[in-house]
Amino acid sequence: MGRLMKSLGYTAEPFASAADFLASNHVTETTCLIADVHMPAMTGVELHRHLLDAGHAIPTILMTAYPNDADRVRALDDGVLCYLRKPVDEQQLRQCLRAALVSGGSSDENF
Repeated sequence: MGRLMKSLGYTAEPFASAADFLASNHVTETTCLIADVHMPAMTGVELHRHLLDAGHAIPTILMTAYPNDADRVRALDDGVLCYLRKPVDEQQLRQCLRAALVSGGSSDENF
């Protein structure tokens, strides 16, 4: 994902886990977060909720190889910008990124 973001012209900082991201200095300067739904110790949905509770409303794109309608609805209801299935369609990802970065996180399309 880091290479794809860089090929699209974005600066990306990959992290091995949610805990690594939360422990970094990047939380306050992150303009868009892309996370996997299924991560060890803390899911992408839990990471998003944790950030919101801490006052960091970062536009978030979640992706998963194991799509689940209940998880998707819960994530979108909780304010996740996009919920994408793997393999991620590059065009959908671009639309989500534009929504996150250009319009400040409001999207009409939550894939």
